Amino acid sequence: MKTQEIITEKLNHAFSPEHLEVINESHMHSGPNTESHFKVVIVSDDFNDKMLIARHRLVNKVLEDELKDIHALALHTMTMDEWFKKGGAPESPPCAGGGK
Repeated sequence: MKTQEIITEKLNHAFSPEHLEVINESHMHSGPNTESHFKVVIVSDDFNDKMLIARHRLVNKVLEDELKDIHALALHTMTMDEWFKKGGAPESPPCAGGGK
């Protein structure tokens, strides 16, 4: 199973999110690894009344094993209210480390 699929499965199981996107952004970066950079957009009631750092810690704990093998994980953890107010997650910036 690919890393993207594993991340998706684990986050769906742990949070039952209203919205989940796991985007492989490895193609935007240099190097041979095709599964090295990911962006996660997750909208869940589990994040209600939690500070951003607490949300990220929850996600990092669920993905503890995967984080050993990937280079970067951009997290956008939102409540439903935040999701509607922001209209989604921001675009990822270009790679500063020699991206393609």
